[in-house]
Amino acid sequence: MSIELKLSRINRVYRPSELVEGNIIVKSASSISHYGIRIAVDGSVNLQVRGGTAGVIETLVGAAKPISILNKIVELRPAGKIASGTTEIPFSMHIRQPREDNLEKFYETFHGGNINIQYLVTVDISRGYLYKSLSTTMEFIVESDKADVIEQPVSPEMVVFYITQDTQRHPLLPQLKSGGFRIIGKMATQCSLSDPVSGELTVEASAVPISSIDIHLLRVESILLGEKIVTEKSVVQTTQIADGDVCHNMTLPIHVILPRLLTCPTVSAGPFSIEFKVVIVITFQSEVAKLHSKSDPTTPRLWLAMETLPLELVRTR
Repeated sequence: MSIELKLSRINRVYRPSELVEGNIIVKSASSISHYGIRIAVDGSVNLQVRGGTAGVIETLVGAAKPISILNKIVELRPAGKIASGTTEIPFSMHIRQPREDNLEKFYETFHGGNINIQYLVTVDISRGYLYKSLSTTMEFIVESDKADVIEQPVSPEMVVFYITQDTQRHPLLPQLKSGGFRIIGKMATQCSLSDPVSGELTVEASAVPISSIDIHLLRVESILLGEKIVTEKSVVQTTQIADGDVCHNMTLPIHVILPRLLTCPTVSAGPFSIEFKVVIVITFQSEVAKLHSKSDPTTPRLWLAMETLPLELVRTR
């Protein structure tokens, strides 16, 4: 005996104004009696703070309550029987009821380190006290309604950046400090989630050969706990744009594809916020670097030069 959920869309992506549709597939060797078939749609923002993160004492862990976005239950069938073999039961549910004044905010699906925005559809076949209920759950993806997103194109403005020994706030290798280096570039700081982060970079001079140039995408998750805001940064994705010492005065393209589910439109809500940053890291060739190959790539080191830029992510039509 088994139960399976199959949504109408293979990618499982829906907007709040749309219907979630699909089929419940029940397979059984014999007919079974039940006390009703119900389907539920739930959406919530789960906030979690790890013990010790950002100096927060363990008594605060779990103090942030989940934020409910959506909780609807629909009875598909009253008590009855399901025949033997394979039975398909179609269903459809409104995520947001049309023409009703919805006060809840439908944040987009996001899987982060401390913040998790998730939407689930659950089917439950009640079989009474003597038998275990049949149930299964599947996650579906919610993106912003077309009416709530901005028109394309996104602002084409580029931010120009310079990376030299004088822009670094951490100690550098003596030969880097004395000989110097100069990297210039530009990057878009507002980007559509359906487009890559684009820009360019040029190494004009460097006293020490370069080992690698990487673009790190960071998420910045902030949670309000009482009167304290707990913020944690973590690397979502790393994209290498150069391996080894590059030719000077040659323009290198920056083209970073944004990962699905691990990114979402920049959010600034009351209890939490989700922001993103881009860190451009230049790694210079050094024997010392080989001893710390597993270190955090965004932690300042003697053999690293870096520049951090804000990145606003938006959903476009």
